[in-house]
Amino acid sequence: MTTEVRRLRNYINGQFRDAADGRTIDVVNPVTEEVYATSPLSGQADVDAAMDAAAAAFPAWRDVTPAERQKALLKIADAFEERAEDLIAAESENTGKPLELTRTEEIPPMVDQIRFFAGAARLLEGRSAGEYMEGLTSIVRREPVGVCAQVAPWNYPMMMAVWKFAPALAAGNTVVIKPSDTTPASTVLIAEIIGQILPKGVFNVICGDRETGRAMVEHPTPAMASITGSVRAGMQVAESAAKDVKRVHLELGGKAPVVVFGDTDIAKAVEGISVAGYFNAGQDCTAATRVLVHESIHDEFVTALAKAAADTKTGLPDDEDVLYGPLNNANQLAQVSGFIERLPAHAKVEAGGHRVGDKGYFYAPTVVSGLQQDDEIVQHEVFGPVITVQSFTDEAQALAYANGVEYALASSVWTKDHARAMRMSKNLDFGCVWINTHIPLVAEMPHGGFKKSGYGKDLSAYGFEDYTRIKHVMTSLDD
Repeated sequence: MTTEVRRLRNYINGQFRDAADGRTIDVVNPVTEEVYATSPLSGQADVDAAMDAAAAAFPAWRDVTPAERQKALLKIADAFEERAEDLIAAESENTGKPLELTRTEEIPPMVDQIRFFAGAARLLEGRSAGEYMEGLTSIVRREPVGVCAQVAPWNYPMMMAVWKFAPALAAGNTVVIKPSDTTPASTVLIAEIIGQILPKGVFNVICGDRETGRAMVEHPTPAMASITGSVRAGMQVAESAAKDVKRVHLELGGKAPVVVFGDTDIAKAVEGISVAGYFNAGQDCTAATRVLVHESIHDEFVTALAKAAADTKTGLPDDEDVLYGPLNNANQLAQVSGFIERLPAHAKVEAGGHRVGDKGYFYAPTVVSGLQQDDEIVQHEVFGPVITVQSFTDEAQALAYANGVEYALASSVWTKDHARAMRMSKNLDFGCVWINTHIPLVAEMPHGGFKKSGYGKDLSAYGFEDYTRIKHVMTSLDD
């Protein structure tokens, strides 16, 4: 049986269109390893067209009242709910994610996040006017920045698109967004949904590869570039944007430490950590993949975690018992496999450590113990279903190990000692610290890191403000 190959298209200025030069990329289903679609390989002409459309639409969208922008975003949220099954199907084909988990764990928060930013649209306020110099009144205006060039990743194509376009549109900006070349389907569907609601040119989607993304960032039109991706990609975006002093918003890699003290309820900790480590095949910048365990419970914890890994199931999207599906692409499977193949002699694979089956990019839930702080797998992001375990002797060593990587996105502390939890949360050098839990996110709270995990915030009022600029207006009171 031959799979019908669909043709995905760019969405520019309210119309779906192929790349100007007709080039395409094959899009592969990670479950079957078969090509299920082609998408445009957009070049400079396509980028120019999208940027021109966004620039032309900006003045009118900027001047739409906050109440009207809110109304539009609420319509988008309602439309996402109405088209939920279509979005789930597209995302699963994109990524191989379990259908039921996508239905329960992605659609509801996406809709909630859009509605949150719909509310935020009406909170574009500055400080109160005042006379800070005799005879003069000062006013602070908060304004949209302009056209936003946005690049979304392949691990959460739908949700990361929402994290980008929702605050940008709420603030009055226009958007050109590029999905990953391996996961364009759900973003193109989002364009179809949004296109029924927003004026043409306000929201544009162009598909392509790294060079397409580079052309977007280097284009003179955008006032801001936003990317969720690897540290390398973030550095390249920052360097390109610096040439014409664009604003940059970077959400990059992570290597979250999970610090487990000796007073922790081992069973509860293992349950929470294993889910937070293996969810989405560990393809999450905040995944609980680097566990630091006090020496007093180390062996018991490792045994329990290895059993949890053995009990965790990966498989096909329509299997309701699976926690995660395949890795996203062949390169990612090779990367994860390579980390395990290069393990030092002192490391021990307690569970997993191998591919599952010979079709699809599935990888077994894996636990590796006996590791040292300078090991490659401790220092670098695996981005797969692999949890590493190290032992520590005291709080100071735990903190040193936790902070001793170049990433600083998320972390967690597991202890019954409140004072210890507060000390650790103060001293952990990460943008988020969870206590006795790991990975929950809410629209009202900021998400973003320090160091090589990037800068700027997603979600929350802080994320909303990232898409605005501040203007001081001073007027004389003299006649």
